[in-house]
Amino acid sequence: MNHASDDRQLLFDEATNWLLGRFVSAIQPVVPLVSVWAHGSLAGGDYQPGRSDLDLIAILSRPCTAAEEQRLGEVHESLGSASALASRLHCSYCVAGELDDAARLHLTWAHEELMRRPVTPVTRRELFDFGLVLYGEEPAALLPPVTDEQLAEFVVQDMESFWLPSLDHPERWDRDIWVDLGLLTLARATVTLRDGKLITKAEALSVLTELGAPAEVVDDIRQRRYGDPGPASRRWIARRAELTLTFLRPAIEQVVSQWPSRP
Repeated sequence: MNHASDDRQLLFDEATNWLLGRFVSAIQPVVPLVSVWAHGSLAGGDYQPGRSDLDLIAILSRPCTAAEEQRLGEVHESLGSASALASRLHCSYCVAGELDDAARLHLTWAHEELMRRPVTPVTRRELFDFGLVLYGEEPAALLPPVTDEQLAEFVVQDMESFWLPSLDHPERWDRDIWVDLGLLTLARATVTLRDGKLITKAEALSVLTELGAPAEVVDDIRQRRYGDPGPASRRWIARRAELTLTFLRPAIEQVVSQWPSRP
């Protein structure tokens, strides 16, 4: 087995490199580790230290025991006391023989607790297209491929079953994370359905402009992700939410209604 890390890892800032290396070293004696991969902005070239999540997948040769699960939680907690970036480190622990079902729930550390959630077709495609190997084998050696049809079906279902209903809860849209993810997910979904490819959040900002998203809101997202904005006023937060909701509903409904009749 090749245990060499991907050269791209060396391009991160010192704190991120330290945390990634420490994480792999810390979990090796705790679980039957086969591989560790990064996806999301960390692998896609749009990583912003202190702002982006560190999205990881660890492949195991067998399921964790209860004692190993407890120890994993302790490892993640200890990383939190050693690095401010650790609160953004999320990792799903998947058994190598259980990767064929995209709906299967896997042990996951996210938002500073253990839970179980699936590794989505979007994540799987990211791993195939540009996954970053921190330890072990390449994703293509272990992970079943995701077809364009499977990817598109997931994207549309996510729009229809999660994002459309979320628009009926206006109180959520005062928060940065809902505005950012809602708009960027729409842009990325549009490109995936149209071109069959995945794009970064930076690329999604340009797509939002093409889709006619409110320029003020797009600029707000850009400044918070890549700039250094001051605190937002209550008036702006309320206006931003109104602009976002007004734009998103017809845009998401259009994406959903066009499937599967798209060319």
